[in-house]
Amino acid sequence: MAKVCDVCNKGVVFGNKVSHSHRRSNRAFAPNVKKVRAIVDGTPKTIYVCTSCLRSGKVKRAL
Repeated sequence: MAKVCDVCNKGVVFGNKVSHSHRRSNRAFAPNVKKVRAIVDGTPKTIYVCTSCLRSGKVKRAL
C-alpha cells in the first residue's frame, strides 16, 4: 500500500531527524492514511484517505 491519499494526493515527505546533540539523519514523514469505504461516482468503493480529509468532510462515507 502506498502512503498516498486518494483525495488530496498527500504523500510521504522527507526531512531530517535531529538528535539532542544536533546530529542529523534522514527520516520520512508519512501521512495518517486509512482504508475507507466511500461513495465515489455514486457507487461504494474502497479508497485510501488521510484523516485530515475525513475530518474536513471531503469524503462521503458508505455505510
